[in-house]
Amino acid sequence: MKKVAFFAVIALTVSCITATAQNKKSMKKVLFVVTSHDKLGNTGEKTGFWTEELAAPYYELADKGVVIDIATPLGGQPPIDPKSEDPSAATEDTKRFDADTELLAKLKNTHKLADVKESDYDAVFYPGGHGPLWDLATDENSSALIEAFYTNNKPVAFVCHSPAVLKNVKVNGDFLVKGKKVTGFSNTEEEAVGLTDVVPFLLEDALQANGATYSKVSDWQPYAVEDGLLITGQNPASSKLVAEKLLNQLNLKK
Repeated sequence: MKKVAFFAVIALTVSCITATAQNKKSMKKVLFVVTSHDKLGNTGEKTGFWTEELAAPYYELADKGVVIDIATPLGGQPPIDPKSEDPSAATEDTKRFDADTELLAKLKNTHKLADVKESDYDAVFYPGGHGPLWDLATDENSSALIEAFYTNNKPVAFVCHSPAVLKNVKVNGDFLVKGKKVTGFSNTEEEAVGLTDVVPFLLEDALQANGATYSKVSDWQPYAVEDGLLITGQNPASSKLVAEKLLNQLNLKK
């Protein structure tokens, strides 16, 4: 009887280990790529990533069991746009973010963008804020990473200003956005925040210049566009819509 019990325990242990390994293998992993740029042109003001645009998608994915890593061009703590921390911009997700010691610690120790590999993830997501217009829009590591995800049939998702990082991304010699339906922070929204003459380029114009079919809704209203593997959202209010579309592509939607 003791031998039977012993072998039963061994079999149960092996079964548990196998199940755990299979569960880990089936878990989806998404890479968040965040700006390292903190200067708002020559204004003397600070910029960075917009809290809502990281927090809302992060929790939308993490609450479905998605494992999330965060990378930045410089590694370490990415700058947060101070305006996104204003109480007037607060949402339930940003309040959760402010109290989330685990996520805040993860942000302090982001991976260097040059060190991450597409093969380790199932999708990539870029939060916005004005920062990406200056660094990620011209970052060769970022462009190569997006191309790798896209050509390996993995979703690439962006919100608000982050579609700017597609500015130089090409696939088979053509701009990735050429002929694609996209959205992103509109010219009228940029005008409304008074930064038309501060930003290095207007996102709406840049997408259209690269052959994209750009569309938008009224300023500050939720709007997201999906064209194959490419998912884009217009503004901070669109963050969750983008995350929902990404979850759907990862087969994790309710």
